[in-house]
Amino acid sequence: MIRIFFAVVFSLYMVGSAKAQVNEIESVIGSQIEAFQSDDFAAAFKFATPMIQGMFGTPERFGMMVRNGFPMVWRPAEVQYLEQRESGGFTYQKVLIRDAEGTYFALEYEMLETPLGWQINGVRFLVEPAVAA
Repeated sequence: MIRIFFAVVFSLYMVGSAKAQVNEIESVIGSQIEAFQSDDFAAAFKFATPMIQGMFGTPERFGMMVRNGFPMVWRPAEVQYLEQRESGGFTYQKVLIRDAEGTYFALEYEMLETPLGWQINGVRFLVEPAVAA
């Protein structure tokens, strides 16, 4: 009986921990997007891992890359958080973003938990499979 009790308590703890992780990751991505919308590239840069910061060197260069390469992230009309998965020490968050013209983009954020909390280690476009008729 005591084993069942501890199994239930452990299961509830794990579910709660997983939900907290989802919320933390979504919060980091959302906060970075908010910083982009305000053109606060210094704040947005702080959500990137040291590796990404080293690649771009300055918040201004980072902001230019986002404006040119990911304009839907810079000025989204809508953001939806989809599923997460873990692989190779990273957590991957799928995000669906609609731009100002109404086009949807599926992106995958590579997240890394660091001593500073969750940070963004990269973003890539996902190609959605075509639906067969």
